[in-house]
Amino acid sequence: MKVRRDWYDLPEGVRLAVEHNIGQVLKTDSPTAGRNSELALTLWSEAGPVYCKGITTASSAWSSMHRNEMAVNPSLPDELAPRLLWHVETEGWLLLGFEHVSGQHADLSPDSADLPLVADAVAQISRTPLPPAPVARRSMSEQWARGLAAEIGSPLPPEAESWSAENLGLLDEWAIRAPDHMDGSSLAHTDLHPANILVSGRAQIIDWAWWRTAAPWVDPAFLLIRLIAEGHDPEAAEKWGCQFDGFSAAPPEALTAFVASVVRMWERRFSNTAATEAARQWARYRLS
Repeated sequence: MKVRRDWYDLPEGVRLAVEHNIGQVLKTDSPTAGRNSELALTLWSEAGPVYCKGITTASSAWSSMHRNEMAVNPSLPDELAPRLLWHVETEGWLLLGFEHVSGQHADLSPDSADLPLVADAVAQISRTPLPPAPVARRSMSEQWARGLAAEIGSPLPPEAESWSAENLGLLDEWAIRAPDHMDGSSLAHTDLHPANILVSGRAQIIDWAWWRTAAPWVDPAFLLIRLIAEGHDPEAAEKWGCQFDGFSAAPPEALTAFVASVVRMWERRFSNTAATEAARQWARYRLS
């Protein structure tokens, strides 16, 4: 997580460059969510609010994520994601200004009225064409293989859940197959969770920094973990996922390999989170 900066922490030249786009900033609001930007603010001017996120360009990995989001945004339908209105790069900072979207973070609990709206958004992601050349393809399969290579064979942390420790060999056996199944040519957000889904009459997806090209079941599968974390049992969550053509057509072994790989990827990094526990629940269900 990056250290958050305030508006007046920015160099004066950066603030002036932003105000060249929106006029004088009259006030700012800070969102409670988000972890990948050093600056994340709603900026208010006489022209109205814009959402601004930014990063110092010396942080090459983190600034690359912001450039990824810049690259994909023009290809996203207006009803699916807030439009990128402008960007500023000066004095070591990269700032992106987005259309301001009101709404609440999605409620993914069973019987939530948000679920059909979220489903519409997820289906629209799968129908959205990839960004045209020269935007580079970003393979989920290759990225996942790199991540797994660092995890497979690594010991679990002492705080790891006992089921994961007892089934480490089985998890590794399945997890190593996941990258091949994840290869595909569909647009995937890859980080769908309630904080990245804003609902207000429709669901809009924010924070596209991690977008990839992947098999069409990948986004529904990531979201299923979040449904389980919000109280769905794994069987019910899979039934919900089957409304998506890509998920319903996914080979069963692909889903088993995927969730085993998620447990291996997350167990060591975020052992005690609700999302990791949900992944374990799904893995236990599929491996039982």
